[in-house]
Amino acid sequence: MLAASVIVGAGTLGSFPRLELVLLLLLTGVVFWIAHVHAHLFGARLAQRPPDRAVVRRVCREEWTIVKAAVPPAVAVGVGPVLGLGVQGGQWFALSVAVAGQVGWSVAAARQAGAPGRLLVLSALVNLVLGLVILASKLWLKH
Repeated sequence: MLAASVIVGAGTLGSFPRLELVLLLLLTGVVFWIAHVHAHLFGARLAQRPPDRAVVRRVCREEWTIVKAAVPPAVAVGVGPVLGLGVQGGQWFALSVAVAGQVGWSVAAARQAGAPGRLLVLSALVNLVLGLVILASKLWLKH
């Protein structure tokens, strides 16, 4: 949802809109990754004892999916011209990739957690609805 929100919020970019959106997506992913790592390491753990290097590496690795989730939409923006898409078309393509990725990540996480089939479907539907809300907000904000 983060990548989709970045795409919607980007609006009109400067002289190099594709490059700027790619960088915005990737940098936002990195910043949120750092924020999540910080929250995990210093939120609950600091009250107990300072984290050691092994814990820091593990938390960084576990939260890296935040950055990985920004990569497919960024790639979608980058390949837009190859597909004959203008800047707006590239943004819509990237937004679609971001929503599809969110649905896929949610199903993968639910499956890894051992959720039964109906919860996999529910997870996919909830994330799809959230993605559609973001898509609708892009449409609404343009008018």
